[in-house]
Amino acid sequence: MNLLALDTSTEVFAIAVQRGGEVFQHEAPGGAQASAALIPAIQRLLAQAGLTLPELDAIVFGRGPGSFTGLRTACSVTQGLAFGANVPVLPVETLLAVAEDARARAGVTRVVALLDARMDEVYAAAYEWDGCAWQRHGEIALDAPQNVAVPPGWAMAGNVFVAYGNRLPAGQRVDALPGATALLRLAPALLAAGQAVPAGGALPLYIRDKVAQTTAERAAARAAPSP
Repeated sequence: MNLLALDTSTEVFAIAVQRGGEVFQHEAPGGAQASAALIPAIQRLLAQAGLTLPELDAIVFGRGPGSFTGLRTACSVTQGLAFGANVPVLPVETLLAVAEDARARAGVTRVVALLDARMDEVYAAAYEWDGCAWQRHGEIALDAPQNVAVPPGWAMAGNVFVAYGNRLPAGQRVDALPGATALLRLAPALLAAGQAVPAGGALPLYIRDKVAQTTAERAAARAAPSP
């Protein structure tokens, strides 16, 4: 298959192009830099792979949860490229890609995937590998690090251990990210399951509804009596 994969949901932006059995990849600092650097980097990687956008079978992207700005960047770029090339898109949960990255790095098959949600919270979801595909147990959660539930024998994986390590449960920990190569590995099974959608379906998955208080909310907080 010919695939383009991209993720800008974390502090790293990652892209990869698969042409048949070959994979070409690129990573760089994320955040504000990603919106300006993403399209030129994609163009360079496609050229390196000897592919054009219309030759792709799909564009795979991390849909969230993650950085609001990063998710908007990924969705807008994916939509624009897919509309122009008339190719489908494949939205993938970023936490699922974290679980797959951890499996590749450490061989773990039962994973509580965690991503830093800022504001003293983490995104969390539990995934189990059955030998062919991942199954998510329960819903994606947004919670304080100390409230994360990890079943006995399960590993934790993600980018949260430096910031919140002493507040997380004890157990195996694997540094992992929703990288583009993990997205590529997940893509065949998800495509076979019919999860590709038209370009207009390149939409973000937001778990947190808001990331900032309004002016009125900040004023009310300042005026409230101290506990």
